[in-house]
Amino acid sequence: MRHALSVPNFGDYGDPALLVELAVEAEAAGWDGFFVWDHVRLFNDFSVPVVDPWVTFGAMAAATERMMLGPMVTPVSRRHPYKLARETVTLDRLSGGRLVFGVGLGEPPEADFEWLGETSDPRGRADLLDEGLELITRMWSGETLDHHGVAFKAEGPGFLPGPLQSPRIPIWVAGAWPNRRPFRRAARWDGVIPIVVGGDLGFHEPTVDEFAEIMEYVTDRRSGDDPFDAVAAGSRLMYGEADFDAYAGLGATWWMESIGYPGPSFDDWRDVIRSGPINRPMPFSRGDRVV
Repeated sequence: MRHALSVPNFGDYGDPALLVELAVEAEAAGWDGFFVWDHVRLFNDFSVPVVDPWVTFGAMAAATERMMLGPMVTPVSRRHPYKLARETVTLDRLSGGRLVFGVGLGEPPEADFEWLGETSDPRGRADLLDEGLELITRMWSGETLDHHGVAFKAEGPGFLPGPLQSPRIPIWVAGAWPNRRPFRRAARWDGVIPIVVGGDLGFHEPTVDEFAEIMEYVTDRRSGDDPFDAVAAGSRLMYGEADFDAYAGLGATWWMESIGYPGPSFDDWRDVIRSGPINRPMPFSRGDRVV
């Protein structure tokens, strides 16, 4: 099981140069992935600094050599597929094939969507996500475009260049259990990032038992034996150490150390980053992926 960091893009972390610095420190400490949230503001508070993760990923890609990078997660419903396809291919090539494309509906709808006049309806955003992924992956393939969907139309010659990773940039899908549709979606792609509805914040990372239930549901809906990533998550500062072996035994391929906000101080989290993963495997080699 590989170990990654999940880092906010606002508050103490709302500085692109700082995020790049933290990514460099994380790679030196042995982390296998550095993933950044994708929000446009912190709830209704405009006084909190917010950084664009997509621009920052370009600098991270140039400053690191080994770690996987990507958004956790980006709401595809607010992005035009053509623009997002160009950005993901550019980052995949700039990083040497190290991009993970984390996608979802995006939360919370009132803070990240309604105030901009975008739809906050979950079904509408889910439909845009599904059609967006269909079109983006068609563009990645380089095939002739002939897409006539509900929201998008694209016709013409193939899209070049394509990504370095083959057969495509891995797509990990986030979902809040027990909602089923996100997990049926995840089963069609390359990975799952589950959270569970409930708790003081309205959601929480899955317990071992909850993770087992989620993995059974997703696995039953997978077809073929293509590689599939499953992300278990927690926070050693907020919730203590986790039983990595239990999650790995259920199919988890990544452990995500979630930097909570609000929560422990920035200095405490930086110590976690610099200390590296606990019980980590050998550092991730890009040779494990087809690039």
